[in-house]
Amino acid sequence: MTTERVEEKVRETLHAVALDRVRAPGDLAEQVVRRRGRRRVSQAAGAAVAVAAITLGAVLGFGGGAGAGQDRPVRPAASPEGWKAWQKEAPGATERGCLADGSALYCAGSKYDAAKFDANTGERLWAVKVNGEGDGIDHPFAVRDGVVYGYRNHTAKKQPNGDYMGGTDLMAVDAESGDVLWKKKMPQDDRTDQAVMLINGAVFANTPSLRTMSALDPLTGEEKWHYTWKKGIACERAVLNGVPHLLCTRDTDKPHDTDVLRLNPASGAAEKVTTLPGRHQLTGNTGDRMVLAGEREPSDENLRLTTVNGSGAQTSHTYRIPGMEAGKPGEVAETAVIGDRLFSVTWQGKATAYSLTTGKTLWAAPVGIKMPDEDSFTGIADPVVSERQGVVYFLNPSGDISALDLRTGEKVWQDHVDIGKPGPLLAPAPQLLLYKDALVAHQGSKMVSLLPRTGG
Repeated sequence: MTTERVEEKVRETLHAVALDRVRAPGDLAEQVVRRRGRRRVSQAAGAAVAVAAITLGAVLGFGGGAGAGQDRPVRPAASPEGWKAWQKEAPGATERGCLADGSALYCAGSKYDAAKFDANTGERLWAVKVNGEGDGIDHPFAVRDGVVYGYRNHTAKKQPNGDYMGGTDLMAVDAESGDVLWKKKMPQDDRTDQAVMLINGAVFANTPSLRTMSALDPLTGEEKWHYTWKKGIACERAVLNGVPHLLCTRDTDKPHDTDVLRLNPASGAAEKVTTLPGRHQLTGNTGDRMVLAGEREPSDENLRLTTVNGSGAQTSHTYRIPGMEAGKPGEVAETAVIGDRLFSVTWQGKATAYSLTTGKTLWAAPVGIKMPDEDSFTGIADPVVSERQGVVYFLNPSGDISALDLRTGEKVWQDHVDIGKPGPLLAPAPQLLLYKDALVAHQGSKMVSLLPRTGG
């Protein structure tokens, strides 16, 4: 597809669905197209995340430190204590996705804004019913100190024509009992990764206005402090070792420099740590580093990435990503933080691993699963890295799973699980979760947990 055809398809698709059911403003189609043209990614606020699977792209990862596991042979998977292979059909409780935390899975669906499952058995332990309609793209996103954080509708009321009135609340749920502890109204239906994050001693949330981030008490939801940026400025958010940071630039089509600000997690006092020339897109972060992608044309096969730590120290590398043409396979879309590597997967099924420390190519190999049709609006699951085992896992919507050696890219295992058929248009991509060495493959209302046979 050409760039123009991709944008046309975005418009057609978003105008063809009930936008209120995907938590989006009525002019979402044009917002997505405008931002796609300006920043070359499909990451507009709210439901735009649901269309990010139009293209498949580079997946970034940090975790386990530079070089972690790179010289270690693939290890056999060990069964978690008390775990047995299981399958679960949970209609209404999992369609919006899941989060793995310890021996628990926290999911959301059309009937429940949060539901807890035992990762050893698949048994549902509790659930929080939706407030009004439950068709969304979000699921519980964080767990800390016995509290689960997620979203729910602000109201169950409807307009006179019967349409959902809109509105989103951030909610905190007791992880043991499932009781809702508190909720906080958000200024819009943005349930993306940057809407709320955990920082040292607080919950960092985009409330009460669009240009404000507030630190909320994790037990009560009461505001501790807030920071508001000026009109005409757009700020992305990142958390480095529990400290909130902002990446701010003028919100115009014309490129401008990007300021990196550090906020004191106790007071909200802001300090500029560095300024980067040109506009940069936050692509991932881990520990004390964030990864920023410089602006480029989609026909440019060279991807310039800059890592910046909390003190402003910078390191840049240029990566050659195959197939990076306008509207062609390999155009950048979604990212995920998974290890100290950059993974690129093309629609032709080629996976390439690069070092984010040196900028060098580590290996290139077949991804080991069949790729979806690039016109299907369906992507593969975010790759999952097991540093202990020394492998990276991939899952497609048909249920095919592969494991590649982190050192060499060699396929060390493959299997197929029955996770049903891909969901309807704009449905979330399948998920692959890691519970110790056990995998949980998820799509729609079905979850399957299995132990991969890697390393002998």
